[in-house]
Amino acid sequence: MRRKMIRSGYSFSILLFEILFVFSLVLFYSCEKPAATSNLSEEKDFSVPPKGFPPIPFPKENPYSRAKFELGRRLFYEKLLVRDSSFKSCSHCLKQEYNFDNNIPNTLGYNRIAEFRTTMTLTNVAYYPRLFWDGRLEGAQIERVAYRSMFLPYIFGNDTNVINSRLTNHPIYPKLFRETFGENAKPSAWLAAQAIATFVRCLVSGNSAYDRYIRGDSNALTASQKRGMVLFFSERTNCSVCHSGFLFSDFKFHNTGNTLHYFDLGRFYVTGRYEDRYKFMTPSLRNVEVSAPYMHHGMFKTLEEVLESYNRGGFPSINKDSIVKPLNLNEQEKQDLINFLKSLTDWNFLRNPDFSEPKW
Repeated sequence: MRRKMIRSGYSFSILLFEILFVFSLVLFYSCEKPAATSNLSEEKDFSVPPKGFPPIPFPKENPYSRAKFELGRRLFYEKLLVRDSSFKSCSHCLKQEYNFDNNIPNTLGYNRIAEFRTTMTLTNVAYYPRLFWDGRLEGAQIERVAYRSMFLPYIFGNDTNVINSRLTNHPIYPKLFRETFGENAKPSAWLAAQAIATFVRCLVSGNSAYDRYIRGDSNALTASQKRGMVLFFSERTNCSVCHSGFLFSDFKFHNTGNTLHYFDLGRFYVTGRYEDRYKFMTPSLRNVEVSAPYMHHGMFKTLEEVLESYNRGGFPSINKDSIVKPLNLNEQEKQDLINFLKSLTDWNFLRNPDFSEPKW
């Protein structure tokens, strides 16, 4: 009997030791977690642009802060902004892996209502002088776009009062809004739009193979890409006439003859001028490799299809730009041009976890 008691006492001691050991491990790792997340002020400053880029133009009425970036990032992926919470707000059609663009011609918003044009990328949008394919919004008024998306029936289809209530009754958002906008700040749709706009302005991409090449790394481009670059900037193709500047866009309006239908009058809807019929703003070519489908109508699924259209000089069209003429490129030249366009892909940006959906 005594031996049995001794054995049971011994077993109990071992069990107690194991429990205490496991508990100490849990305590140790749980105490380690806060240390892995440093104070926001000590972390990366996303307001600093890539080398060679101008400063990111944050408006005076909505300046950058790291707290605002983090709040905007959460809201960018937040379902509660949508009327029925059936999809993740902004990221529903602006996906990081597709250059913060969409991979379908017509995005389906609330109640599965389709947009009539393809989405335009958010990448580097902070520098844009105007927004949308027809340029109807002058200046990078990202706050306004974020706010209107919440209540437009074909996007989020929500009511700003409902959004205010949802954010206020959320277990975490009230604290984040106070940390971002001040102790007396209350969650609201408008402040949410400001936070989202701050996050979006930080979506700056400028570390592609092409960028490394022009910064002095002669090995950043392949021989084919270098040949394609010469073609791209040549008078033979005139690609760089419209796709100019560090964002590869002149942000002007052109009719390049790249459509078979003419029911979308483009810039004409904004100006009412006959000469603007069927003209659309030049899109940026940065990360164009992952931005299919292409053009305002999304008719082209590959870069090869786009280039083939330009190579034949486009389709006949009213107000077609005179600069668009048959290029007569051979197969090697076409491949070189496409390879150069692929050199504009910034894979670090497209895979950067700082821009991905945060883990709560």
